[in-house]
Parts: sequence; C-alpha cells; structure tokens
Amino acid sequence: MSPQENLSLSIVFLLILAVYGCAAWGLFRGIVEKLGIIEKETLPLFIWLRRSMYALALIGFGCFAYAYFIEPYWLEVRKIEIRSAKIPSNSQPIRIVHISDIHSDGFARLEEDLPNKIAEQKPDLIVFSGDSLNSPDGLPVFRECLTKISNIAPTFVVRGNWDVWYWSKQDLFGGINVRQLNGNVERVEVRGVPIWLTGVFVQSEDKLQEALNSIPKNEFSIFVTHYPDLIEDVQKNEIDLYCAGHTHGGQVAMPFYGALVTFSKFGKKYEGGTYQVEKTTLNVNRGIGMEGGDTPRVRFLARPEITVIDVLPN
Repeated sequence: MSPQENLSLSIVFLLILAVYGCAAWGLFRGIVEKLGIIEKETLPLFIWLRRSMYALALIGFGCFAYAYFIEPYWLEVRKIEIRSAKIPSNSQPIRIVHISDIHSDGFARLEEDLPNKIAEQKPDLIVFSGDSLNSPDGLPVFRECLTKISNIAPTFVVRGNWDVWYWSKQDLFGGINVRQLNGNVERVEVRGVPIWLTGVFVQSEDKLQEALNSIPKNEFSIFVTHYPDLIEDVQKNEIDLYCAGHTHGGQVAMPFYGALVTFSKFGKKYEGGTYQVEKTTLNVNRGIGMEGGDTPRVRFLARPEITVIDVLPN
C-alpha cells in the first residue's frame, strides 16, 4: 500500500474506533446512571454528544449491513464510448464487454446472473482481466459462469495476481472456449473490421514489448492485463484500449474521496473508471466479486460492474 493509502486507512479506523468507543462509554454511563450509582448528567451539550454517538454507531451498523447484504449483489452496467479513426466511417459500433475480478467462492453470488446480463448487451467481444477464484471451492462456480459467458461472443482472458500466486495449478480455463492472452497476439474481425488483442499475465511483463511490437499501429488494438500499472509503458505503443481490474474501485470507498485502498503503484490515480492516457483509453473495471482470504466480503460505494465499451468511427 502507498503511504497515502496507509494514512487513509488509519484515519478511517481511528474515526470508527472513536465513534464506537464513545458510544460504548455513553451506553455504560447511561446504565450506571439508571442504577443510581452516579448522578445523571443534565448538561445539554453532553446529552447531544451522547445521542450523536448513538446515531453514528447505528448508521455504521446500517452501512455494514448494506455493504454485506446489498451492494455485492447490485450489479452496475457502465457504458462508455470510444471514437477511433481506425474504425471505418461506415462501420457499426463494435461492442466490447469488459469484466474482471470474479473472485468466486464456494457458492454463487452474481455468477449465475452474470452471463445473462452480458448476453443482454449483445457484445461482439468479451475480455476478462483476471482474478478468478478466492478458493478452490470456487472453481466449479467460476468455470460454469465462464463457460456460459464464452458462448456469447469471442472471449479473451488473462490471469490476475490471485490466479498466478495461489491458483496456478488450478485448471481455470481448460476446455472452455476462451483464448488466453499472455504475450501472444490475436487478430479477429468484427463485421470486416480487424481488431488486435494482446495481454500478459501478472508476472509475465517480460513478454510485454514483444507482443506490443507485433500489433500494427493503423488497426484498432486492445491490451488486457490485471493491473493498471503498465499503462504508462503501454500507451507509448499507441494501444487504443487498455483493460484492467485489480483495484475493485477500492471495494470500500468514502463519499467525496473514493477508494481507500487500490493496491496499485499509482495509488488513487487510476482507482476505477475510464481514463485517457495520451492516445490510449484505460478502463479500470471495479470487478464482480470481492477480495478473498480473511477479508470481509463487503462492497461499499464500489458496486460490482460490467463495462460496455462501444468503439465508434471518429
């Protein structure tokens, strides 16, 4: 984590600790007052402060309930447009659906509905920018979901950090009609318009430049990887669209501030959403699932998302 992220987390943690500490103290004092052990406090300011702490504590419980029970299941379809001179003027828009960070556990959350939601968008291409599982128990859930998705449109995938660090021996993609991008280059045609795709797995950046050099600069190109951290190198090759995930949009965000943590070397610079970096459009998808391990499965002000990207003539 960056120093800014450490500071943000520390401030939020201290504020939560202060609110619940004060609320607990106020509750304890109230009980003691009821028992007649100490005299009841009648100072209006004290009464107001105590009630305010109770209210903030209740709001906090409500926010946690929302983050656990509601937002992880509230899928957003975010639509953006890219205009490119590399698309012939008489062409129909080329629709790309970008998904990321499914993070399947041993039971389905959005995985059962996700293929239908993607199919409703009628994509020409689908890209998945990595992080498939939270545990081996999630493998059947993930594979069933991805199998259905791959039957909708040509689907291109990369492995994320969880896939490489923890699940390298798991058969994530075998037997599924997807094309893995890891230094290789794929060319497809959508209604006669050539589209070039390449990408790398996490920890395969040594393959990056060779792959980028293989893509003609006069035809539309897509680069797929898990982290947004390669953007400032990739844009030098005039790649048109860079698809990444990893940040989860913070997974927990604050009003007016945004993501508390992104685990990106750029911190909040590319925390989630769409950015123009020179001639390259960077899309950082907030993902579908949530961080695994012992972290609570919550989302707050960072809804799971499908990004629908329409590429139009300039």
